[in-house]
Amino acid sequence: TRTLELTVGVFILIGVLALLVLALRVSGLTLSAPGNTYTVVAYFDNAAGLTPRARVTLAGVTVGQVSRVTYDRDRFASRVELAINSEVNNVPSDSSASILTAGLLGEKYIGLSIGGEEDVLRDGDEIYDTQSALVLEEMIGRFLMNTVSSD
Repeated sequence: TRTLELTVGVFILIGVLALLVLALRVSGLTLSAPGNTYTVVAYFDNAAGLTPRARVTLAGVTVGQVSRVTYDRDRFASRVELAINSEVNNVPSDSSASILTAGLLGEKYIGLSIGGEEDVLRDGDEIYDTQSALVLEEMIGRFLMNTVSSD
């Protein structure tokens, strides 16, 4: 019976560790310190659902994360700071940033689209071409209003 109890205990411990790893992966948290990054700023009319630590992708590959989301009183817009890995140091300065959704109701993240300029983004630069988040509730409301007004 002692061997059976130890075996059950080991399996429970493995299960708890697996759940911990899964929770860390889903939440985007890591136990390791972030590497060298540089900060780029983007302004969005609507950053609905975008949170710090959301991923930043380029060509479908994670190249950084959102470090801060604040409200800019002068521009009446969301100010989003992106921490991009320093290995990705060749992003053209005319690139665009869009707030995208993983799946229909999934997490929000930033997708970068490459521009054609020879100058590259540096620490403290701004991405001027941005596309705000699509809010599902607004789209449903527009659809319903169009349906009601056409009757």
